[in-house]
Amino acid sequence: MNQPQPVPAAIHLRDLSFTWPGQPHPALALDELRVEAREHVFISGPSGSGKSTLLAAIGGIIAPQSGSTEVLGQALQRLPAARRDQFRVDHIGFIFQQFNLLPYLSIIDNVLLPCQFSAYRKQRALQQGADLKQAAQSLLAALDLAPALWTRPVTQLSIGQQQRVAAARALIGRPEIIVADEPTSALDSDRQQAFLDLLQRECGHGDSALVFVSHDLRLAERFHRRIALEQINRTAAPEESA
Repeated sequence: MNQPQPVPAAIHLRDLSFTWPGQPHPALALDELRVEAREHVFISGPSGSGKSTLLAAIGGIIAPQSGSTEVLGQALQRLPAARRDQFRVDHIGFIFQQFNLLPYLSIIDNVLLPCQFSAYRKQRALQQGADLKQAAQSLLAALDLAPALWTRPVTQLSIGQQQRVAAARALIGRPEIIVADEPTSALDSDRQQAFLDLLQRECGHGDSALVFVSHDLRLAERFHRRIALEQINRTAAPEESA
């Protein structure tokens, strides 16, 4: 009788070290960090603890000088830069601290941007609606962004509304991993909690692992596990302004 194959971890970093050019010490030096499929993990750490470097490694934006970076079972360090870029857009949805919405695109087109670069995300997005536009609209509605707002330029949206557009863009096509980099830093406590409710619900619907980076430790109790990066990053003298 065939045994079921084990599900690979969403993220598995081992013996990893990365030093930015011109810096005397590594910004990141980890023995091991593992995030399971569908796990929701809260990552905290003060400025200089390596948070930005960690997210860049997870996304394949940088290639560590040593160690292993496995994402969904794929060893990213073995891929050339262009293949890492494609892997990232196929499988990882990023919510940036500043949202990085494009003011010359409509709200719907901002949400659908990953589908322009990934046939894989486009195919999966079509499972979320009858067509791509409906898939984007369904996500925006699920994230409590009213249809009356969908025709506005993104520059006319509030911070909270822009945040939900950015979340919909990350979630379109149900990527296996969602990475959120300080997405609630500009929100008050009530709106932080409401946004987390929406984000975690949609990650659950898509069976996505969630890596959420924040300075606000009050949010940590909402997650399966908290990782204090300053406790596992062995770097001698962090130089990063994360």
